[in-house]
Amino acid sequence: MRWVFPIVVVTLLASLLGVMYLDYVVDPEKNLHNFPIALVNQDVGDTLGAPGQQKYVNFGDQVVDGLSKAVPTDKIDLRVVGLNESQQQMQSAQVYGTIIVPGDFSKRLGNLGVGSVVPGDIERPIITLQTNPRTGAFATAIAQRFGNEALTQVDALVGKQLTDQVRAQLAPPPGGPPAPELSGATRITLSHPLNIVVDQYRPLPGGSGEGLTAFFYSLLLLLVGMVGAMIIHQLIDSALGYLPTEWGPWTVHNPPTQISRLRTLLLKWAAVATLAVIVSAVYLGIADALGMQIDRPLALFLYGAFVIIAVGFTCTSVLAAIGTAGLIVNLIIFIVLGLPSSGGTVPIEATPRYFGWLANFEPMHQVFLGTRAILYFNGNGAAGLSRGVWMTVLGLVIGIVLGLVVTRYYDRRGLQRKPVGAKQMA
Repeated sequence: MRWVFPIVVVTLLASLLGVMYLDYVVDPEKNLHNFPIALVNQDVGDTLGAPGQQKYVNFGDQVVDGLSKAVPTDKIDLRVVGLNESQQQMQSAQVYGTIIVPGDFSKRLGNLGVGSVVPGDIERPIITLQTNPRTGAFATAIAQRFGNEALTQVDALVGKQLTDQVRAQLAPPPGGPPAPELSGATRITLSHPLNIVVDQYRPLPGGSGEGLTAFFYSLLLLLVGMVGAMIIHQLIDSALGYLPTEWGPWTVHNPPTQISRLRTLLLKWAAVATLAVIVSAVYLGIADALGMQIDRPLALFLYGAFVIIAVGFTCTSVLAAIGTAGLIVNLIIFIVLGLPSSGGTVPIEATPRYFGWLANFEPMHQVFLGTRAILYFNGNGAAGLSRGVWMTVLGLVIGIVLGLVVTRYYDRRGLQRKPVGAKQMA
């Protein structure tokens, strides 16, 4: 029966939606893989020990070794780099956080050991965990959780080594008086010697929605490109007499216009291009009026118009190629598969691996990278703008080629837009 087919189609589409949208958010910790964290060791080491028993130590190297062993390599991509390189990777959204061991780390640990048995003021050595809030709130939370768990293990490891070292220094010579017993407070201090400080690298300014404005702005661009193209397709086809137009209880069906498929597509593309420029300017004005932080308005306007054109051209080409079924194809490509693989809310490294494969070519991910780079990373090409622009160019080329080739082929074969079985137009 005819009513069964649409139910089956919608059920299948709803099932795909359910899998895609729930699978990427149900258990990010379980799906965590290749999550990039930078590790910077600036410790220069120090010479510790009693006179005649001194030796050079570098506790920073021990922290690096301890973290390398404690970190699950299948989940965390721990990158041991210099400070300048770590900052470059933070500025280009290549890592979600950085652990920094300062240059005086060993010296402060040594002072802490001495201070535990000699009166005087001492400071606990610091390890800094820098988060990268411009990569998104969810990524920041994962980086902070990882840092707290890993550095807690390192704190216990370093504390054990420091306690053993102090006990060795207090050990009496053979035949001498017994060593003084460490007090409870001293043992607690030595067992957890590190001061772990969490800091934000380049905090987001106000009006950034905790890093979500880039995602929602990208979604708006994609939606207006896709939905706008579908509306333009319907209205122009109606005006040309190929589709009826309903106004309440009345139906208007204009006589078909003598026009080729190619010219019809070019007419729709012209409407999409005009729409793109207008809507991109409107979105920019709305964002500014609402207090959204925009440092590069011209770049955002141009990129927004470009994205709408690329998405709109491709959607109209798909509709020209396969007709009404193109509505479902466009929905699947741009929305069903696109949103969960965008990386805009949950980072790609915290989703099932097939989302990473989809992110290689899905339009939403490319648009998000470009928009985020403009809004949060000063238009840095390495932060995603270069990829966003070139992938949008590729999408536009695919849409143009598909539309031109298919409509030209239909016109050459005389496949006019008419009911099946109807005679050809004169």
